[in-house]
Amino acid sequence: MSTIDERLPLLQNAPIDGKVVLVRFDHNVVKNGVIRDPYRIDRTLGTLYNIVERGGRPVLMTHIGRPKDKKTGEIKCREEESVRPIVDYLERKLHIKFHIPDFAAGPACGITGIDTSINHAIRALRERRIGGIYLPNTRWFQAEEAADGEARDKLAHQLAGLADLFVNDAFGSWQPHVTTFDITKYLPSFAGFLMQEEIVNLDYVLSPGRPFTAVVAGSKYDTKIGPLYAIYKKADRLILGGVIYNTFLCAKYGVRIAGVAEKDIEAARELVAMDAKGGKIVELPNVVESDVLEGKVAGRFRTLSLKDFKKGNSYGYILDIDRESFSDKAVLDAILHSSTIFVNAVMGLTPHFYDGSQALDETIDRNTHAKKLYGGGDTLQEFKDLCPGLYLSVLDNAQYYFFTGGGTVLTAIEQGTPYGLKPVQALIENGGRIPF
Repeated sequence: MSTIDERLPLLQNAPIDGKVVLVRFDHNVVKNGVIRDPYRIDRTLGTLYNIVERGGRPVLMTHIGRPKDKKTGEIKCREEESVRPIVDYLERKLHIKFHIPDFAAGPACGITGIDTSINHAIRALRERRIGGIYLPNTRWFQAEEAADGEARDKLAHQLAGLADLFVNDAFGSWQPHVTTFDITKYLPSFAGFLMQEEIVNLDYVLSPGRPFTAVVAGSKYDTKIGPLYAIYKKADRLILGGVIYNTFLCAKYGVRIAGVAEKDIEAARELVAMDAKGGKIVELPNVVESDVLEGKVAGRFRTLSLKDFKKGNSYGYILDIDRESFSDKAVLDAILHSSTIFVNAVMGLTPHFYDGSQALDETIDRNTHAKKLYGGGDTLQEFKDLCPGLYLSVLDNAQYYFFTGGGTVLTAIEQGTPYGLKPVQALIENGGRIPF
């Protein structure tokens, strides 16, 4: 079992009793005002329970969605991106009353700062008249993602003024924002239990048992190039899916597939050349072509075999992997004979094309000895939706681990360590420096 770097300050070593504890979670599970899946909330309950059980008074915060328009810089505080559904869920689950502060927000500039109205709630928290405080969506705050150092510093100071110490349990939020990074300069800071668990399990990917098979897919090729090459170098076998696989096929076979950009094909030629020497990519031999993107329309989709690909030919949208691909000997050997399997992949364009993802998960489960690690987000959601019985049966199986942040895992793989992530670095560099 991997161990945590001793430089990382840990929650279990923090003097909690009687302290107000500012906690950053990744509870980004709300879409259109509804919790899609409470898994990421549930995974943080251990940290929250530990803080309260040891006498701490929690102030919680998370980001939800993308309320900031990247082009205009406008921030809109929409109710459908509120923390209210999360608070309702926690109150039902824990029977604890949470207070959500109501800060003034501009129509297009978000919340400019934390005003003194919160002091009454902090007093009520210390006096145990409320169970906790849940701050508004952190991305509603104007300075949270700002480039302006002075504005960021002001928000960090205001947040630090609410609490006695800080705990980061948001491993899925790897960007260095005020609430994951800057805040560590002004409060004694510690890693929560979920962050610790994610770091420990990442070691199974970074230092895997051999043979190691990785399954990687994605809707864009260019955003996965760095992690993809890092995984290629580390894996013994690599299985691709989604647009990443389509792009690879275009580059290797000289074909055109609808929806695949020329610049991505050009970039994928490097991977093709790499694999000509390494021979690690296990091709899924049968794919599903569709004439339309709108859905699985009868008579408008069909299975194609890679053996029939001819250079110069053009094909429609390839939207799934035929499940027969997972009966192919090379594919079965790669999956069933692995000691470690890492999956960051949805094989098809869901919700209509899902056979490939379902077959992948079922085939992986047939390997009863491997450590199986799933990389968060869409990967986990599809596993739960397509194989609900299997998911429930393996949820507490030590052979399986489900990361809460797929993007964070890929970034850590690209860097070769979780300790290079800016929020984790901040805990190491600043966490133990400020005495009580």
